[in-house]
Amino acid sequence: QVQLVESGGGLVQAGGSLRLSCVTSGPTFTSYAMGWFRQAPGKEREFVAAIPWSDYGNIHYADSVKGRFTISRDNAKNTVYLQMNSLKPDDTAVYYCASCPLSLYYRSNYYYTSSYDYWGQGTQVTVSS
Repeated sequence: QVQLVESGGGLVQAGGSLRLSCVTSGPTFTSYAMGWFRQAPGKEREFVAAIPWSDYGNIHYADSVKGRFTISRDNAKNTVYLQMNSLKPDDTAVYYCASCPLSLYYRSNYYYTSSYDYWGQGTQVTVSS
């Protein structure tokens, strides 16, 4: 049984920081990449960032978060992180982590929700102005 559990969301003022965590359990994820997505009320779920378990050379970010967010992983803890700095009210959303097979990830399909097969339950991030 594959499980992804996010945590770390909350309420923060604009300009503040939060660190989200996604703990994975189940079969080995070495043939996967992990992504973060977010969904604001009334909007579609959108890509935020992604990283493979097996290398640091193929990390990707949405343009809207480049320079502010950093994705990282701790393989020993089966955990992926999203460090979010300089938060803006537009960052308010439910944030989800998900897993993507490397076969799709390396074909640049990491951007699409349909490439991800397992999802967490989400964690709410609210940024006040």
